[in-house]
Amino acid sequence: MSVFLQNKYTNMEYQIVLDKVISIASNYGVKVIGAIAIWVIGSWAIKKLMKAANALMDKSHYDEGLKKFLLNLTGIVLKVLLVLSILGNLGIQTTSFAAVLASAGLAIGLALQGSLGNFAGGVMLMIFKPFKIGDFIEAQGKKGTVKEIEIFTTKIVGLGNHLIIIPNGILSNGSITNYTNQDKRQVRHVIGVSYDADIKKTKEVLLKVLTSQKNVLLDPEPTIDVVELADSSVNFAVRAWVNTEDFWGVHCTTLENAKTALDAAGIEIPYPHMVEIKK
Repeated sequence: MSVFLQNKYTNMEYQIVLDKVISIASNYGVKVIGAIAIWVIGSWAIKKLMKAANALMDKSHYDEGLKKFLLNLTGIVLKVLLVLSILGNLGIQTTSFAAVLASAGLAIGLALQGSLGNFAGGVMLMIFKPFKIGDFIEAQGKKGTVKEIEIFTTKIVGLGNHLIIIPNGILSNGSITNYTNQDKRQVRHVIGVSYDADIKKTKEVLLKVLTSQKNVLLDPEPTIDVVELADSSVNFAVRAWVNTEDFWGVHCTTLENAKTALDAAGIEIPYPHMVEIKK
């Protein structure tokens, strides 16, 4: 009798456990299957979206470093949203989890204000491209050739072959002069001569200095104009167009040849004199 009762209770306990398992399976089985379906479909959709974004960035000629960073960031955000969607489908409360993520993001943002500013500046520089690697620029009082454009900083090599690192935040918010953005540049000098000098002859001498240089372009043609009657000199604006890569050579040669040619023509270039008065 006792054995019979024991078997009966054992069977009843087994049946209760089985009923609970069936109940749990019926309640959560559909949700688990739904979660798996969401994961599969969501992953497929993310891949398609990332592929489309990559093609769009290639078409827009985004910087390779910026493109990689934006794609990685977008992929992470989409996957986090996918996981939150799956957790919500399983009946797990995601409100508090999302609040924790938002709080953490705010705290990190406040702690990294400067870095985020540089990051935003780097993104702006890579999107709008005011300069590229190899350009000669002037920014924040510094001149040099752009060596690297990174997400937080830009590196330029100065005229003395020294490395200059400028944070992208202040670089993107300040004035930038790009000297090599255009195919042509204008060499400009102001050269003063004595009031005793013949203006027509001076213009002829200076024009010959320009036209005798093979790297000076004749279209647009060089110009020599009187721009100022100063206290002790008549000042001439000497202008000539050159290809960008020839700029510095013509710039320096023009100054040297102008001095030599004016001296040969007997045209004086005024300069300050010290006069000693004897009593």
